[in-house]
Amino acid sequence: MKHSTTHQTRRGRGPALRIGRSLALVLPVVLVLSGTLAVTRVSWSGDPSASVLTASDTAVTDDAKPAAPLAPHERLRDQLLTELQKKDPGIALTHLQQAVDERPSLARHCTSIARALGRAAVRTYGPKRAQSFARPVCDTAFASGVMAATG
Repeated sequence: MKHSTTHQTRRGRGPALRIGRSLALVLPVVLVLSGTLAVTRVSWSGDPSASVLTASDTAVTDDAKPAAPLAPHERLRDQLLTELQKKDPGIALTHLQQAVDERPSLARHCTSIARALGRAAVRTYGPKRAQSFARPVCDTAFASGVMAATG
C-alpha cells in the first residue's frame, strides 16, 4: 500500500475550518448582545410609573389587586423596628408596652414583636450593647431574641 507523500497545507483543510473560526468570533458577540437585550431596563429615578414590563410579566393584568394592607401587629412591628434604627431599642420597647396596654388584642403578638426587636438590636448594636436595653416587656422576649441572634 502506497501513501501519498504530499503534505496538506492550511488551505487544504477545507471550509470547515473557516466556518469554525467564524463561529468562534461571531457566537460570543451574538450571545452577549442577546443577553443584554433580554435584561429588563431598570428605572433608576425611583418613579414606579416609569418601569418597563417584560414578556415575563404575563401575570400582571388590568384587574390585578393591590397588596393586602398590613395587619395591626405587622404595622406596629415595622414601626418599632424603624424606631429602633432611628433612636434606640429602649424607646421601641417602651412603645411596644404602651401599644399592648392600649390595645390588648396586640398582646398575643407581643412576644414575636419583642423577639424581632431583639434580633434587630443585635444587628444594629452588637450582642453586649443590645442586651443592655433588655426590659421585662412580654416576658423577656426581647432578651430571648437577643440570645437567638447571638447564638
